[in-house]
Amino acid sequence: MFWVVALFDKNTEQEIKAIWEELKQNSISFYSEEVKDARPHLTLGHYYELDKEAFIEGMKTFYEAKGCFEITFNTIGSFLNYQTLFLSPTHTKKLLELHSNHHDFFSELSTNANPYYEPDQWIPHCTLANNLSSDKLSEAFNYCMKRIQTIEGRVEEIALIELVDEEGFDAPIIYKKPLKE
Repeated sequence: MFWVVALFDKNTEQEIKAIWEELKQNSISFYSEEVKDARPHLTLGHYYELDKEAFIEGMKTFYEAKGCFEITFNTIGSFLNYQTLFLSPTHTKKLLELHSNHHDFFSELSTNANPYYEPDQWIPHCTLANNLSSDKLSEAFNYCMKRIQTIEGRVEEIALIELVDEEGFDAPIIYKKPLKE
């Protein structure tokens, strides 16, 4: 499996990692430990299989002229039936166009895509905690509502991640493209 993700500036990443760490210290969620070398991100696309080399070449072309852009997180949410808590960014024209244009450009290279990440179905989110019991989800929500203020940052890179170990959930970045300043 593969994911294309938007990565944030260092300060935004550190702020979200601090929340992960606080949730762990309070024995609410251990999300930061569930994925080896996890980085806060927005998933733009999830693919069950793809031609890695062709996809990377496509990323080099598609993202060559794309610029960094501002992002604001001011919503906390949860997916029904998934016991996941997340930050949701403001749905700006820039973010939605990037996502839609990504899927248009890569449609022929990614015929086996997860439909939840397709345009018109996508809920942009940055996971704070997942696989929680109902009680822990409630506890995580309450903690984050008190702890988190609006987070303003930037998307600075786009990366391709590949799942290499399903049991240990090791999904390293295999390619990343910095966006223009």
